[in-house]
Amino acid sequence: MGRSYESSVVRIEYLSDDTIRTMAELYLENFDGSSAAIFCSDLADKGEAILLRCGGRLIGFTTLQVFDVACHDRPARIVYSGDTIVDPQHWGQQELAFAWIAHIGEIKASAPDIPLFWFLLVKGHRTFKYLSVFGKSFFPHWEKNRDELKALADQLASARFGSDYDPASGIVRFPQSRGHLKSALAEASPEEMNKAATRFFFEMNPGYRAGHELVCICELESFNMKPLAGRIFRRAMENFTS
Repeated sequence: MGRSYESSVVRIEYLSDDTIRTMAELYLENFDGSSAAIFCSDLADKGEAILLRCGGRLIGFTTLQVFDVACHDRPARIVYSGDTIVDPQHWGQQELAFAWIAHIGEIKASAPDIPLFWFLLVKGHRTFKYLSVFGKSFFPHWEKNRDELKALADQLASARFGSDYDPASGIVRFPQSRGHLKSALAEASPEEMNKAATRFFFEMNPGYRAGHELVCICELESFNMKPLAGRIFRRAMENFTS
């Protein structure tokens, strides 16, 4: 009998102390160079969490913040992804990814005329691959030139991380790691290294073991969605407005 997963979107201020404690424990089971205090500080800076449960037990989550900026004197809405982790025993489930893209559809539907972008800092090759699961193109990309998105990437990363962000490399380097994957999770298998996206991530972010993060931008619009993601995205938009 297969496992049954369920997800929920919760405002950060409505998370219970027990849930936050479990989230921190799950994160620290998989990341070194961090602490419960650092995790909770980052969590408080976000607006929402998508929680993943199996059999009632919290086994994964992702956090996000939505805010507006001006880009080239035009408004843009940003989805800034925070910490994301799934218990390795549950890798392969799609519930969290589907819940995320459905929620993005709702965010888009709330302001359909404002361009929506995903602002993502990546410190692991498995997280980087999600860009290609959702989007047809993004910045940086190993094949498609989307350099027109670099200005927005630089604007967002410089505003949030100041001198810790290096525009030349597109990398955020903290003076001391604020969290990096445990070595057993950070490395890629020979099969994974056969994938262009994996090799590109390691080339772009050689300091991933020290918690360096690659700044990425992806348009969260129907025209840039992969087929399955696009269907979930559009259905969520329709349900939100109906």
